[in-house]
Amino acid sequence: MSELPEKQVKRLKSLITEAETNLAAAKELLISIIGDDGSVVTPTNSREEVSGKVVEGVFDGQVMIGPDGKSYPVPANYASKSKLVEGDILKLTIADDGGFIYKQIGPIPRKQIIGTLTQHDGAYYVEAQAREYRILLASVTYFRINIGDQVTIIIPEDNPDATWAAVEAAL
Repeated sequence: MSELPEKQVKRLKSLITEAETNLAAAKELLISIIGDDGSVVTPTNSREEVSGKVVEGVFDGQVMIGPDGKSYPVPANYASKSKLVEGDILKLTIADDGGFIYKQIGPIPRKQIIGTLTQHDGAYYVEAQAREYRILLASVTYFRINIGDQVTIIIPEDNPDATWAAVEAAL
């Protein structure tokens, strides 16, 4: 008799975790579309001739930090698919119509390591070489990886203090 409520509790916990993951994915997608400040940041198209303000900065694992210290939202799907690594140099063109167009112009030296996907405090991490590296939710959903799965991640070769990694592949 006591087994039934235990199964229901496990199922409820599973449903809540799934709902939280879906909510976090929805929030991340929304931010990648409208940005943290509510302005549209999706590229309007891939025109070669784009006029507007150009800002170069450093990718910190989640956003680009400009020379003035200002944060510029990098769409998570772009960062994930482009396998951006903490320390990469990006160029942001802010088009006249307000569109943000990013381009990676200075990839830093990288290395690949294998680890295990974990989750805590509402974020995803890969445990590798006795460390935890944070990864983007977009990578988790794009590669369809689950807690406990083995993954290959890309980390900066020359930054032992890096906190972010890019997912290369699910194993």
